Amino acid sequence: MDWINDLLFNETVAHTILIYCFVIVIGVALGKLKIFGISLGITFVLFAGIAVGHFGFSANHLVVDFIKDFGLILFVFSIGLQVGPGFFASFRKGGLSLNVMAMAIVFLGGLTTLLIHYITGTSLPMLVGVMSGAVTNTPGLGAAQQALTQISGSLPGNEIPQIGLGYAVAYPFGVLGIILTMFIIRKSYSVNIDKEMTLYNQSQHPTETLPEKTSILIKNPKVFGKTIDKISKGISHEFVISRIMHGTELLPATSDIVVYENDIVLVVSQKKAIPDIVKEFGVQSELDLATQSGKLISRRVMVTNKGAFGKELGSLKLRNRYNINITRVYRSGIELVANPHLILQMGDRLTVVGDEKSMEKVVLELGNSVKRLNEPNLIPIFVGILLGVVLGSIPIHIPGVVHPVKLGLAGGPLIVAILLSKYGYKFSLVSYTTASANLMLREIGIVLFLASVGIVSGEKFIPTLMSGDGFIWMGYGAIITVCPLMLTGFFARSFLKKNYLEICGLLSGSMTDPPALAFANSISQSEAPAVAYATVYPLVMFLRIFVAQMLILLFV
Repeated sequence: MDWINDLLFNETVAHTILIYCFVIVIGVALGKLKIFGISLGITFVLFAGIAVGHFGFSANHLVVDFIKDFGLILFVFSIGLQVGPGFFASFRKGGLSLNVMAMAIVFLGGLTTLLIHYITGTSLPMLVGVMSGAVTNTPGLGAAQQALTQISGSLPGNEIPQIGLGYAVAYPFGVLGIILTMFIIRKSYSVNIDKEMTLYNQSQHPTETLPEKTSILIKNPKVFGKTIDKISKGISHEFVISRIMHGTELLPATSDIVVYENDIVLVVSQKKAIPDIVKEFGVQSELDLATQSGKLISRRVMVTNKGAFGKELGSLKLRNRYNINITRVYRSGIELVANPHLILQMGDRLTVVGDEKSMEKVVLELGNSVKRLNEPNLIPIFVGILLGVVLGSIPIHIPGVVHPVKLGLAGGPLIVAILLSKYGYKFSLVSYTTASANLMLREIGIVLFLASVGIVSGEKFIPTLMSGDGFIWMGYGAIITVCPLMLTGFFARSFLKKNYLEICGLLSGSMTDPPALAFANSISQSEAPAVAYATVYPLVMFLRIFVAQMLILLFV
């Protein structure tokens, strides 16, 4: 039976895999249970890891560190790929206010730490360790430890406090405290998740900007005898004419076709522009051309050929070359009007109107291959991870800050993934992944990260907790976690009327906490939490390191 002993207790590869699989299975299973209406989801893997670590099961620390960091990289990189296409637009719409609130959470956490120090007399270095755990920020802990090393000569007995113990005790509730805050805000405002998702989508893509089609009877003498191209140049709104009916003949509307009185045209444009466009052409037609097919067919064609994505739709000249019209573009669950300046992305679905023969040529040029979309783009993904690790490792020296700031193995890959998903086509790096593949990468990454943190923390967690100061430190950590989050969260909802899903992303990002983001993603099918998280993460990562150092350098 020696093989069982080796499998359970010797730090072999099989033992490590066994421990991780057990922790993840138990954690995911128990995370589905609801207690008082709350389920922790995959974040329960952290507590399963702590339990396993407490009972003496461990793995080689170098191996655990690798799995933890690689899992974190997979998680944040997948998040970056998911939110990248809409990140910059969302940043312009609400990024400033989100970053200001994230700054408030960071500085309120530092202020709370100082107040606890002055009120209770607890060692500030240890409280900074507790703070780093309470806000689940490992780089901040490292920065504080570096700062302590630099001033070690001025410390009593020249001893550097083991502030990592405070971090270990506070970390689990740091994760739980963010989730608890989300739950309290949700219950306090009776938030309906489906309604919040609808409101968020409307704010990002207002109903009046979505495509709408209408049939127009030509009655305005100003357009009689003019080509569609010439008419389009005289109208300020973007629109597409997909079909035109001359008498009883239904034709695709090419740019050089001439419009006459009593013709009927099928126009696609943003909803808010439709009334103005109708006035320019004539009046609403009783005959709906969308129901008249004739020889024309309408199909959705996917962009999967490398020669098409990354190019402006108009530059392909599909309309002139194949006598077809592209009226709408379906991207990431949203329909857009087919603007000639719209840059095509992998996986876009174009609504194409034309005859059968022309349609075949368009399909051949655009690709329309489901198989191609399902193929993993491994080279761009690993090139992106490589660049992200390099970016995250670059030290940024800031005047007055002793320890150089780094984006780390979370910030670097996150930023590179956002940029790669948006601009990768310019360098022939197509990072497209299907929604299911992206979700799989995210979930695998986060459970590996949580299991690793739990296994390492479990060894010292209970002894530290049961020591004289363990529970007290946990209480201080709970205050440092919850108070800034509650104040900012309620302010964001009550006064700024922020969407609840954005608030969840803000709270997770302000704590640089992937497990909390995973929980926020699990309660909705919206990218809102991930977008808000990515928006505030870079600034918060810098501030967490800065505040931890300043507390040590200025007040110890």
